[in-house]
Amino acid sequence: MRARPGGAGAACRHPERSFPLIPWVHLDTGAVPGESVPLRLMQRGDEFSIMVGTIELMNNRLRGSEEALATIACSRLRDRPRAAVLIGGLGMGFTLRAALKELGPEARVVVAELVPAVASWARGPLAHLFAGCLDDPRVELVEADVNRLIQSGPGRYDAILLDVDNGPEGMVRRENDRLYDAWGLKRAHYALRPGGILGVWSGGPDRKFKARLQQTGFAVDEIRVRASGGSSGRRHVLWLAERVQASDSPARRPTGR
Repeated sequence: MRARPGGAGAACRHPERSFPLIPWVHLDTGAVPGESVPLRLMQRGDEFSIMVGTIELMNNRLRGSEEALATIACSRLRDRPRAAVLIGGLGMGFTLRAALKELGPEARVVVAELVPAVASWARGPLAHLFAGCLDDPRVELVEADVNRLIQSGPGRYDAILLDVDNGPEGMVRRENDRLYDAWGLKRAHYALRPGGILGVWSGGPDRKFKARLQQTGFAVDEIRVRASGGSSGRRHVLWLAERVQASDSPARRPTGR
């Protein structure tokens, strides 16, 4: 899950869009494990927003970069008919749906979602956005921290797609930083099969993070994609990192991390 400034309740987040007669409606609240500030599901007409405090995590009208993350990564797995893909963060289902379009009938997709309410919304008020993808026989939804699945063993996945918090500069859970530090990247490298892809979504560029990917043994492509999926508007950053070097078992995380 990622964060974007503004959103429901914030002033002028989208000045090009005006909804003077349609107020935001608070549909539901969901607790975030280990955090004091809950998520809120908001609706305004056919627009939905998931927020924490005044920060918008996602909006169904800004799906382009989430879809691109899965489309680009999974298109590189076409020579792997039984590809195993791990997606960190269910969100509004856009990454999952895009992955399923690219993958073959024998592929397997595991989605890790930490917040139980997000999984419930997927079958409730947001069901139309998911369009039945959670019932696809290739999909397994696990209510867990994606870190736990990454650490479950070596060479389990052909791709790991992380659409968690705000990318390397997390804003919701400090624990998410563990995905993006040097040790977390080593764990992801170890969890991938040779030639596997680590795909990471981010709200903006981060040269230090790209360098950490390269130092871990990944060949890295940095791609900038319009948030809207169109030809204008803000760009988000995707890193597509291929495991090109052999991976040794990571040492235990340093004490205090």
